[in-house]
Amino acid sequence: MNDFEPAIVAFFCNWCTYTAADLAGTSRLAYPPNVKIIRVMCSGMVDPKYVIKAFLGGADGVLVSGCNPGDCHYINGNYKARRRIKLLKEILPQFGFEPRRLRLTWIAASDGVLLAETVQELVVQLKELGPSEAKLKMVI
Repeated sequence: MNDFEPAIVAFFCNWCTYTAADLAGTSRLAYPPNVKIIRVMCSGMVDPKYVIKAFLGGADGVLVSGCNPGDCHYINGNYKARRRIKLLKEILPQFGFEPRRLRLTWIAASDGVLLAETVQELVVQLKELGPSEAKLKMVI
């Protein structure tokens, strides 16, 4: 399993985390290319069914990231995201997924370094967990 590279679906807030990803790229910060970024206007707009669909589609991990609490461009979107992710982590085992495969972070537009570090940490954590059960079932 040493050659396992986890597939990560990331839902990034347009105003903060997506801008941080752009900053990381323009600053030539290296982070694993395992992340498929989906740009959303706000982390609060990430519907739980999108997260579950990503897992069922073979993602080994899902990252939802937005503005720091109190700095949301839509006033309370990140608080909504926090509540949704908390509930999702409680129900993911019912779908056969380890809750540690889902991560919520707050990354400001100027935090390109934090974005790169977060992605690297998530890749290491997912390598330890191994491939997603859904992915293994798809292969068989």
